[in-house]
This record gives sequence, C-alpha cells and structure tokens, in this order.
Amino acid sequence: MATINPYLIFNGNCEEAFLFYKTVFGGEFPYVGKFNEMPADDSNPTLSEEDGNKIMHITLPIGNGSILMGSDSNSASGAVAIGTNISLSINAQSKAEADAVFDGLSAGGNPFMPMNQTFWGAYFGMFVDKFGIHWMVNFDETTHEQA
Repeated sequence: MATINPYLIFNGNCEEAFLFYKTVFGGEFPYVGKFNEMPADDSNPTLSEEDGNKIMHITLPIGNGSILMGSDSNSASGAVAIGTNISLSINAQSKAEADAVFDGLSAGGNPFMPMNQTFWGAYFGMFVDKFGIHWMVNFDETTHEQA
C-alpha cells in the first residue's frame, strides 16, 4: 500500500528551513538536489543562477518511516502563497497503483502534471483535487528494482 508524506514548498528559503527542522528532528538528508542539476530540455528552460541554486528536492526522514520533503519555487513556477505551499506526497508500490491513485484522486480536479517518467528515474505526477488539496504521486522504480 502507498505511503503518504508531507511536501513543503518555499519561496527560496527551503535549505534554511530544512536545516532548522534537522536541528529539531535530527538525522541526515539522504538527498539534496538543486535546480541546476536538472538536465536541460524543451520543458526545462534555462534557469538564472539564483534559481539554479535553489533546492529542487530535499528529504529528511523523521520518526518511524515518515519523510519530510521539500523544494523551493522558482521564477518558472512562481511564488507560492502560504497555505497552498503544502502537498501530500504519495509513494506508490507500483505503476498501476500510482495510476489508480492519481486517476481516482484527480477526478474532478486539476491534474496539471500527468503521470510520466522523470529524469530522476521515477514515475511521477501532480494535481489539485476537487477540494483544493495539492497532491504528488510517485513510484520510484529504482527503489523497487533493488528490493
């Protein structure tokens, strides 16, 4: 069954926030990626140096299996408003489960990033459901291949 984790989006201070959270929860960051590490293509415009140095994705395990995740917004995505900067991230156990969760929860909502393969090796999509809740659905094939 899928797991759910909070995903926080910041207006340029994600790294500062996560360093603070780390002082409270302890642990280490298993992954910190910046926007300048993304491969350039048609869907990924060239970013300014400032945007390139912002956090694209960071994870901090807390507790028994929970993971706090986050990123910064950038000029391409626009600033986020407090209150709409939190998403629920679902980590599915298979592509079929990811598709079922995405299709079910996004019905009547706004599936603004359909499920698709990503450069980081995951099958991923994002949407806002019909109640205004932001969701991310992820199936990490590389994790499941190693298991």
